[in-house]
Amino acid sequence: MKTKPQVIRTENFVVDAVDFILEQAHKAIGERNGFRIALSGGNTPAPVYARLAAIAHDLPWELDYITFGDERCVLPDNQQSNFRMARETLLAPAAVPEKSIMRMRGEIDPQIAAREYQDRLDLMATQRGEAIYRHDLILLGLGDDGHTASLFPGTAALEEITRRVAANFVPKLNAWRLTFTFPLINHAGHILFLVGASKSPELIERVLEGDRQLPAARVNPTAGELTWMIEE
Repeated sequence: MKTKPQVIRTENFVVDAVDFILEQAHKAIGERNGFRIALSGGNTPAPVYARLAAIAHDLPWELDYITFGDERCVLPDNQQSNFRMARETLLAPAAVPEKSIMRMRGEIDPQIAAREYQDRLDLMATQRGEAIYRHDLILLGLGDDGHTASLFPGTAALEEITRRVAANFVPKLNAWRLTFTFPLINHAGHILFLVGASKSPELIERVLEGDRQLPAARVNPTAGELTWMIEE
């Protein structure tokens, strides 16, 4: 059954997104003394990360654990790197400690990088007595073709049911990507789509109506909540 998402349409996109993230963070820290968040790449979240770094002075970053929903197979200082964008907008300005950050190693063999990332998540899950690592919040974006994370239409990782992190070849980009798969994404406590004003309303409507040709429509938390924040 499809989880009915909460849809928030806002003209104060960055402010509202940061408030939402902080609310989730304080809730998780209050309940479990830690906050596990997966960041998304692309242009839309960059100003959100910058504001979060600027105002979240009371957030105990040492109790947070930051992962990445996907990564391009490039060096970490490459302009295309999701890690670099997050480092420049959030991690460095907020002085997030190294031990609170787990980046995907886009610079090594994609299959090895995906396996390594899953192994690290699995280890932390085991230490907490969890079968699968459970994020408190996963941030996702929406591509013009309906992709989310690096789960593109027609790619192999869409059908993955056992691996939680996959190396996914994207033919239209002729490139490998590292990405969370649906079993990991849908295990989160809360998923927040951040969708900028430039995104087609028709596309958003198709995803919200559950058109499974669009990978983003297959985000459906098994025991969590789903929120869409859409910039007006």
